[in-house]
Amino acid sequence: NWDMALRKNTMIGERVALEFRAEFFNIFNHAQFENPDGDVVGSNFGQVTSARDPRIGQFALKFSF
Repeated sequence: NWDMALRKNTMIGERVALEFRAEFFNIFNHAQFENPDGDVVGSNFGQVTSARDPRIGQFALKFSF
């Protein structure tokens, strides 16, 4: 599982700043499977039927004064 974050701070004046942030989770979008079904009497016994979330990205902009 690879996560990545990028951040850039920009001073606009002496007391004013702008921060840009980009965060990505599972950046390479590799499949992460859940555990196999452990119900012995179920029809899906031993099968993997779901996976975790795919790549997610979020952006933020913060203005400080």
